[in-house]
Amino acid sequence: MRRSWGWWSAVAALILAVGFAAPARGEDKPKDPAAADAAKAQAEAQQKEGQETVDSILRQQEDLLSGRTFSYDPGGRRDPFRPPRVSQMLVGGAERTPLQRYELGQLRLVAVIYDTRDPRAVVEDDGGLGYIIRVGTKIGVNDGVVRGIERGRVLVEEESVDFFGEHRASEVVLEMASGERGNR
Repeated sequence: MRRSWGWWSAVAALILAVGFAAPARGEDKPKDPAAADAAKAQAEAQQKEGQETVDSILRQQEDLLSGRTFSYDPGGRRDPFRPPRVSQMLVGGAERTPLQRYELGQLRLVAVIYDTRDPRAVVEDDGGLGYIIRVGTKIGVNDGVVRGIERGRVLVEEESVDFFGEHRASEVVLEMASGERGNR
């Protein structure tokens, strides 16, 4: 196999030409002592200006860390590290009922009396404490209201906030376990 040395020789010649054409190390210094003094003074001025900039930045950082120049007023803003609904212990000026402090998923429907003029149901929390509810009872942390009580289930209308911040009503159904339903 025969190699072509044409482009390798061109690269080598280019390297040699650049190497011989570059000035020697001592040749970039000005021969005039006045020009050397001026270059030295300019370099010292640039160094002094750079040191002043560094000192200024360090003073600003020190002031910022010590709290002298930065202050934050959280007035009118909610705590960003708390969930939006947990801090609302009051609803319209009145304290929340125990049923309004639970998520609907934490409550279990255990009994329904639906074949009367005023239907009622019993829900139980995780601790086994029971609450009697009827149509119009406020329930859940999302301002839910019982809208209907039917055989084996309770319809709750909740207010929810979507991704864009719009308030929407949604219906949640609490159902009894299938083994707990009556035969009637």
